[in-house]
Amino acid sequence: MEKSDLQGLRQILDRREAEQLSESAVDSAAGVRRRKEARLATDYRQNFAVDVDRILHSLAYTRYIDKTQVFYLIENDHITHRMLHVQLVSKVARTIGRFLGLNEDLIEAIAIGHDIGHPPFGHDGEHCLSELCRQCQIGEFHHNVQSVHFLDHVERKGKGWNLCLQTLDGILCHNGEVHDQQMAPARGKTFADHGAEMERKQAGEDVPLVPMTLEGCVVRFADTVSYVGRDIEDAIRLGLIDRSELPKTSVEQLGDTNGTIVYSLVTDIIRNSLDKGCVAFSPEVSEALRELKTFNYKRIYMNPALKKNFASIKRLYEVLFDRFVDDVYHRRSGSAVYENFIDGMAGRYISSHRPEEIVRDFISGMTDKYFLRQAPEELHPASPLA
Repeated sequence: MEKSDLQGLRQILDRREAEQLSESAVDSAAGVRRRKEARLATDYRQNFAVDVDRILHSLAYTRYIDKTQVFYLIENDHITHRMLHVQLVSKVARTIGRFLGLNEDLIEAIAIGHDIGHPPFGHDGEHCLSELCRQCQIGEFHHNVQSVHFLDHVERKGKGWNLCLQTLDGILCHNGEVHDQQMAPARGKTFADHGAEMERKQAGEDVPLVPMTLEGCVVRFADTVSYVGRDIEDAIRLGLIDRSELPKTSVEQLGDTNGTIVYSLVTDIIRNSLDKGCVAFSPEVSEALRELKTFNYKRIYMNPALKKNFASIKRLYEVLFDRFVDDVYHRRSGSAVYENFIDGMAGRYISSHRPEEIVRDFISGMTDKYFLRQAPEELHPASPLA
């Protein structure tokens, strides 16, 4: 097949989208990048398919495999890790998107990139790193902001991936911990708007982040759908809770296993979102989900058995952050921050980032095991369930 024929394939796909996708969907041809790339003009892949490929081939994506979802320092092969979570979000979101007539490539790009900025040890690590960032006056640390920052400014040795605005916006606005009964997209954003939201969020403002696309709204809802029942199954497997303890009203609406919970939530979303221009739960399912999330927060996420190592993790973050900042200021070329991060970085990245920001990026990109390898062994915490 000639090169010109391959280019024609993209035009066929674009026409197919125009015919088959919902009016609420984003056509791939509408993808907007900061910088034009000549080779993409002749690529047979559509815009958001390119974004998917770039995220999948990023170094940060490979590190998902050893990043905590909820339960850290626990040796159990059946407990959810970050890689599995993003795959589940992608699958759930694409299923919903298919029935709503949305762009599945855009959904997949947002879903697989949404947690790339998560640091070691899940949300506990995020809280530790955010406190250190505030202390050295480089703003708060939020994993959604960091996910965009990584893909835009850190990957490819500081060159970034030049992803579409719609993809980056969906990643920034993905927060599935905020409970919404329904959400309509805030269309018409620009890169300037996106940058302003990033800055305000990092500055600590309570910014109501709403995706600019319906695809982004779907991923946001799918994030919750993917973790709420899965976390229950993991907690039961670890003996932290018993299935009989789940809230009765939630069980009546959603079921008491991850499979039934996911199916109930996905079915309700499709039923209440089809041809509506928004993503929504029914009021009764929304309330049942809210109750279940409250149960998870109290009985799982804040469980004392899981929190007993928080002080140790916090201390390790402080030790590594201070050490690597000192190494950058004193240009210690043998330090891990140089050998595994700074060396080969684009000059524009180095010149535009303070040492504390460089260290923030280095630590947030670490896997759990690499983080522990950098830390003094005598400070390593034991498994919380040992």
